[in-house]
Amino acid sequence: MSQKLPTAALEKQPAAFRTPARERAKRLQGRRAVAGLGTRLGLVGVYAFLVVMTIFALFPFYYVVQASFAGAQNLYTTDLHLFPAHFTFANYLTAFTQEPLLNWIGNTLLVCGLTALCGLVCSTSGAYALARFRFAGRELTLRALLTLQAFPGLLALTAYYLLLNALHLLNNLLGLVLIYSAGAIVFCCWNTKTYLDALPIELEQAALVDGATPFQAFWHIVLPLATPALAVAALFTFMTGWNEFALANLVLNANANGSNLTFILGLYSLQSDFRTPWGIFAAASVIVSLPLMVIFFFAQRYFRSGLAQGGLAN
Repeated sequence: MSQKLPTAALEKQPAAFRTPARERAKRLQGRRAVAGLGTRLGLVGVYAFLVVMTIFALFPFYYVVQASFAGAQNLYTTDLHLFPAHFTFANYLTAFTQEPLLNWIGNTLLVCGLTALCGLVCSTSGAYALARFRFAGRELTLRALLTLQAFPGLLALTAYYLLLNALHLLNNLLGLVLIYSAGAIVFCCWNTKTYLDALPIELEQAALVDGATPFQAFWHIVLPLATPALAVAALFTFMTGWNEFALANLVLNANANGSNLTFILGLYSLQSDFRTPWGIFAAASVIVSLPLMVIFFFAQRYFRSGLAQGGLAN
């Protein structure tokens, strides 16, 4: 009906006014057609850009996967192969049988698991204190946390070394756990604190009126509601040490052929001055990536909501 009414109105007008009105209507239709074409071209450009960026993001991972199934002779050619010319599982068998890969993965899981536990306990208790209590130095503590995030942990390599040497924790997985936990607490504490600010304090007050202790209100009321933020904190602290090399090399000394290496140091120890087994290196990289992918798959819904809510400012 909206398209027929202007035509009927034009027919009732005198002929002197009918032609300019029709021309204006045609020009308007032409502008709409051009605008629609521009919108479609813009969408095509956006999707083309996203496709190109996706290829750039996924191609390195794809190349590592196909290199893990290729023979050694295929990795030293200048030709680009989308699929391995000689498909084989020899690299995976070598990684499991001739290298202590399972030991490296076990050490990494132990370090990352203890880091997540320590970081979660410290960041949650600190975030709850900053979110619910008012005490002298609270604002200064919040500003100090933000300031610490601006400095990378690599600046403290010398201080870490001297501290761990004094505590006799060099070449010890526990020393690595302490460093990773200290580095992850800052972000996790701030993110969790901001999430707790969004929870109504009346729920805890109601629990206290019903006879609960402050710890019971925290344990049974706050923690279940803060599950997304806790999942983000745990996952972030777990990821802190998964692919980290510099601090692990400082503490555990990758050049020493010990049994307490993490997998990133273990992969580094595979290379020598004259030869690097790229096929075994690629196979081991694919294997050690699987646990983190599984964790992301099961925790992604908590990760999205907790990071989005925790990122909101007060």
